Order: sequence, then structure tokens, then C-alpha cells
Amino acid sequence: MKVKFLLFISSLFILNSQTIKSQGIYITPRPQEITTGYNALKISSETQIIFDNESENSAQKLTAYFKKDFDITLKTTNYQGLKKNFIAFQADESLSDEGYELSVSKDNIIICAKNDAGWFYAIQTLKQICSFSSYYSKYEKYIEIKEIKIKDAPRFKWRSFMLDEARYFKGMEQVKMLLDEMAFLKMNIFHWHLVDDQGWRIEIKKYPKLTEIGSKRKSTQIGPLQWDSPIQSAEPHEGFYTQEQIKEIIAYAKERHITVVPEIEMPGHSTAAIASYPWLGTSKKEIEVPIKFGVGKDVYDVTDPRVYTFLTDVLEEVMALFPSKIIHIGGDEVKYNQWKSSPSVNAYMKEKQLKTPADLQVYFTNKISKYLQSKGRRMMGWNEIMGHNLHAYQDQKDTKTTQKLAQESIIHFWKGDVQLATTAASNGYEIVNSLHNFTYLDYRYKNLPLSKAYSFDPIPEKLDEKYHDKVIGLGCQMWGEWIPTNGEMHYKVFPRIAAYAEVGWTEKEHKNFSSFKGALRNLQKRWTAKGIYFAPDEFVEKKK
Repeated sequence: MKVKFLLFISSLFILNSQTIKSQGIYITPRPQEITTGYNALKISSETQIIFDNESENSAQKLTAYFKKDFDITLKTTNYQGLKKNFIAFQADESLSDEGYELSVSKDNIIICAKNDAGWFYAIQTLKQICSFSSYYSKYEKYIEIKEIKIKDAPRFKWRSFMLDEARYFKGMEQVKMLLDEMAFLKMNIFHWHLVDDQGWRIEIKKYPKLTEIGSKRKSTQIGPLQWDSPIQSAEPHEGFYTQEQIKEIIAYAKERHITVVPEIEMPGHSTAAIASYPWLGTSKKEIEVPIKFGVGKDVYDVTDPRVYTFLTDVLEEVMALFPSKIIHIGGDEVKYNQWKSSPSVNAYMKEKQLKTPADLQVYFTNKISKYLQSKGRRMMGWNEIMGHNLHAYQDQKDTKTTQKLAQESIIHFWKGDVQLATTAASNGYEIVNSLHNFTYLDYRYKNLPLSKAYSFDPIPEKLDEKYHDKVIGLGCQMWGEWIPTNGEMHYKVFPRIAAYAEVGWTEKEHKNFSSFKGALRNLQKRWTAKGIYFAPDEFVEKKK
């Protein structure tokens, strides 16, 4: 009976350590498994970090963190025989590419991963534990953290944040800040929207007018009415990234295990390029970079061989800069009026037996896909590239197509009946789900409160389970029309970016909005210390 009683007491202790105490461990995104205990490890200048050749980079990053945040200088060693008071990086081939196991006992910390990405994400978790769930003695210079064991891996492989700089150029400092916060939240794709009607933000050496002309506009639509506003700033806006600056940002992102995916819009949203080189447009008329927001009417003349050469020249320079295997070509909101009224476009369509403008767009998109494939890359585009009719301004008959989109394409679903995503997945296409009413950060909090952002599930509810693996993740999009200042951008992004990070990482059954809000307090402390102006609590939820 005594043995049974002791086993009962022991089981209560374990249950308590796994449930009650783990509730006080706030980590964003929430790990898949957390077990906590009562003993503690003291980290001080006597603690050593053990590494080998593969984990040396991770060891250096962890050493730098303890020095910068706690002024504790840890020793490093490649000696594997230490018995206690150490932090050790270990390789485990059985773990997933971004998965890790983190174990803190009274004697040591063991960090297991398959590769550097897993160790990196384990470090982000350990940072949150040390910064938010530990005791720190500033005068004696040590940190005390309780026993904890974490087993973790992401739900989705594509966890993206998109910044639109075509509308407002933000610059390297803000981009690096966003990359830092993405990395801390274990997001791994920076989708960089560099080209649109209102601005061209990437240096292309073969076509210098793209930045000499296309990166500048003489005024900008402003005002509380937003899209309907008649108010102009009467102030010029300009800016672009040199290729050297882009290389620096890509390297900065790579250190944080973030892939930078560029978006070069075609065939629509191309007014800034056409303003730079009028022969690119269907009408061939001289135009200016727009000072109003909205969908431009000007589109590339995709039937002109010179235009195709221009686009492949641009992509050649883009691919020389960006290591990403995925190149985003936009493809959304193409207004077909200029194509329909062009004799040369109509003659081309007749020659190629293309009956509708949508046929022409898919035919052109497949040419670009084939070109990218020849360079070892893969095309991604918004879901209009399949010929979907998503807009009231399009004539229904213009969007019917018999053309089949290249199978290698990644569909970036953003608008339309969810059945469109289901159809794409069932036809074998990979999908990134960015359904606008759940993921567009330009939306006001009253329309997209924090709880709604957190509730998003990238896998459509009615999608047959056998197609679930076709949904590779999600993106959250910071469209730039109404963020003229950095503070306005911060207000829109923070705290909702944290919700999307957890949507992308944490399995549904482990998500809990109350726990997430508890963890958010820690993130708010971090953001305040870094000068990031997040939206206050009273604005991020609908008023009851």
C-alpha cells in the first residue's frame, strides 16, 4: 500500500509539473510539447558551452546573447566529457529539418537538432525562457531557470511575412528590424513586394530608368477616406535598394534562417515600369508613376518580344541576387481592357488560338514558368494565375480559360471562394494560403482583430485530408498603401504578426488563445525595449 501511495504521489507531481507549471512558461509560438519540473540550473560565467564543427555557429550566437542581454561571459569548448554545468549542442538525425529538443536539468542544457536551423529555433526558445521565465541576479551575474523539456517542430514549412515597399519605401533599418522579429518568432520566409504600380524599388543595372523614373512619384494619395480620398500629400516620395544593399539584407536574413522571396509583378501592376519605358505597355503611351492608389489600368504587352526579353533580363538580375528557389511573379488584378482593344494583341491571340484574355495571361505565365524552370527556379503567383475570376471589374467571359497552368507553380491563394483553393490542391498544386480577410495586415483591427488572426487555419475546413499536405503554409501581408510612417506600419504589424507565427508553427490542438495573450505580455516588453510601436490592447479586439 505504501508503494502504491508513493506512486500516486509521484504521478501527481508529474501531472502538476506538466500542466500547472507549464502554464507559466510563455513561449511564442507555443511548442508542441512542454514538460516542466522543480529543480533549477544556474547559468553563470562558470557555465561552458560545448560545440562541434557543425554547431560552432550556434554556440557563438548563444554566447553573444548571454553577453549582450545579461553581461554573462560563457566559456566555450569542444570537449565532450563535462559532467555538469554546461550547455551542449547535439546532432539528432531523427528530428525534422526545423525540429529540435531542448532539455534543461539541474546539471545541464542539452539542445538536439538535425541541423543548424533546428539549433537556431531551439536558441530562440531558450532566449524566451531566459528572458521571460527565469530569475536573473544582476549583481551576482547569474540566471536561474527551472527544469523543462521541450519537443518541438513546425506545423508548416512556409511561414511568411510580406512587406510591400512599392507603395512606401521603408529602408534597410526597418527591414532588418522586421527580420529580427520574424526570426524570434520562428518565421522563415520574408516575401518582399518590390514592384508595383506606385513604385519600382530594386536596382536593375540593364534598365537604369526603372529606378531613375520608376522609383519616384511626385505626390501621394492620403487622408482618412483612404481609397476614396481626394487629398494629395503634394510631396514627392522616392527610394530604392541598390543591388549591394539587397545582398546585405539577404545575408542578414540568411543568418536568421529566413529565405527572402522577391515578388516582381507581371503582367499587371506594372505602371511604374511602363512609366520608365513606355514601349513596355500595351498602349505604348507615355505615362507617369501614379499618385493615387488602386489597381492600375496599364499592363505589359506580353505579345511583344521586346517585353518578354525585358522581363527575362530583369529576372536574370533578380536571380543573380536572390538564392531563393521560389520567385514570385504576382499575376493578380490584371485589367484586360488594353489587351482587348489592341489590334496587335488580338492578332497574336488569334495566331496562338487563345480565345480569352485569361487564356493569354495563363499562356504568358507558363512561358515565364518555363524560363524560371530552365534556371533551376520555381514560379509562385497569386491565384489569378490559374485564370480565376475574382473581381467585379472583370467581364465573366474574359476570365474563362482552357489553358492549364504549369504544374510546378505554387498558388498563393488570397481571394475567392475557398473551393478555388480546394480545387487547386486536388489538382496537385501546392498552395500558400493567405486568405485576405484573415491575413491582410492593412485591414483595421475592427475588421481583423487579434483573435481572428489567431483563429486562421491555412488548411480549408472542407479540404479532403489526402490533400492537406498540398497546403505548405501561410503568409501574412503588410500592404503598404496606408503606412506612410514607420509607426503606422508597426501599429498594423504588431501584435498580429505573433498570431500568424503561432498559426504557422503550432499544431491546432496545442493552440490556446488565452495562453497566447499571456505570452504576448513578454513580447510587448521586448518590443517596447526595441522601440517598436505596437497597437495597445484596447485596439486589437472588437469592443463588446
